[in-house]
Amino acid sequence: MTPPHPASPDGIVALEIPPPDPVSVYAQLAHLPRPFLLDGGAADATRARYSYVGADPQTWVECADGLVTVDGRPVEGDALGTLDALLRAGRNRLGAAPAGELPPFRGGAVGFLGYELGGQLEALPTPRAEGIALPDMAVGIYDRVVAIDHAAGRAWIFSARRADAEEWRELLAAVGPAVPAREGPWLATPGWRAGWSRADHEAAVARTVDYIAAGDIYQANITQRFLGTLAPGVTPLDLYVRLRTRAAAPFSALLDLGPKGGDARAVVSVSPERFLAVDAEGWVETRPIKGTRPRDADPARDAALAVELLASAKDRAENLMIVDLMRNDLSRVAVVGSVTVPTLCGLESYRTVHHLVSVVTARLAPGVGAVDLLRATFPGGSITGAPKIRAMEIIHELEPARRGPYCGSVLWLGWDGAMDSSIIIRTLAMAAGQVVVQAGGGIVADSDPAAEYEESLVKARALLTALDPAMAWPPPGAMAGPEPGSEAA
Repeated sequence: MTPPHPASPDGIVALEIPPPDPVSVYAQLAHLPRPFLLDGGAADATRARYSYVGADPQTWVECADGLVTVDGRPVEGDALGTLDALLRAGRNRLGAAPAGELPPFRGGAVGFLGYELGGQLEALPTPRAEGIALPDMAVGIYDRVVAIDHAAGRAWIFSARRADAEEWRELLAAVGPAVPAREGPWLATPGWRAGWSRADHEAAVARTVDYIAAGDIYQANITQRFLGTLAPGVTPLDLYVRLRTRAAAPFSALLDLGPKGGDARAVVSVSPERFLAVDAEGWVETRPIKGTRPRDADPARDAALAVELLASAKDRAENLMIVDLMRNDLSRVAVVGSVTVPTLCGLESYRTVHHLVSVVTARLAPGVGAVDLLRATFPGGSITGAPKIRAMEIIHELEPARRGPYCGSVLWLGWDGAMDSSIIIRTLAMAAGQVVVQAGGGIVADSDPAAEYEESLVKARALLTALDPAMAWPPPGAMAGPEPGSEAA
């Protein structure tokens, strides 16, 4: 970490600059500690029109197995409470944001919440030991951020100190138009290792259907993992540029968590799914995804797949159950009567898949903030099931390893109380020289185990083939059990 920032801020300074390429900005800042990129310029400017890039956080918070550290020092209290206290301190220190039509995030917290952080919010079984070697939460407090408004064609540096903003303006004057893609190989050994066999995955789906028939749950999300060993020299930015060109999405993100034991740690995501967005006035939106079909190169066949998805009773039921779960979660912290569903089972199409997406909105009750909202809703219902707690218990029983960042959330939280966040799907988790891809789906009463297995491969395919272009399909490793010693952590 660089030396501490000066203690006397100038408030939030907004310095306008010519709009740069966000990936190139990240590359220019990548030599600084813990850079991040939240890339709304990758796809769909109507819903994710802003990109944010930052580095060199003032404070770094991690939580692993219940132990919370701030800049490497253990602290008392839980992870979200620590985060909330740091945001409140920053808000009091910096005062009001500058006026004008500016991007909603002007500094604050950026990072991820891992799936297992849910165990700090609800009474859940102890997470499994196996899994990617990443913490349950990693968040930086960033008081310097580059914000790009792709729709308006404008960009700013926001900083707590004018001198720091001027320093970055000089640094970014050398930013080029684009970052060249690295040539492979990406994996040290071609081929992904499956976390379990097709038979094991189908058996877990069948067991989940049994639980539904017994009345335990209505739905649960069952996932599978694929593990690879990275080739020497592959960086988080290399992985992100590779995915961005093949599967860009509205909530694309690159978080460099800093090395541990000499190895890079990162979350590289091309997620299409918003978890929660909150504006400074307390209006909330969530956009759960349930229901997927692959895209097809033939336009007629592609359109038929979209129509099939819209007409699928199974997929619509899956989506509706999660909408009801999110309505219930939001009602815990919302003004009575403010929870609404403006869109139910709408079609959204991305480069590799069609999805059914619903929209649920609400207004936070007086005195309730974004961190309170996270406590009431995390992890998201679309990647757990309904009822949520029992579904998470069944996931723990059936899945052989902890999920780590997967099914958690990448998020920013601003000084003014606003927040935006994704569900971590379509993501590479990188640690200890290993990379993990995970995919799954919601299991309901009429789920077919073979079809659910195939759907999980559809979701994982773009990521798997991005790093192993010559791989056979379906992947041969998915037909057998994991190789000895293949665990990532």
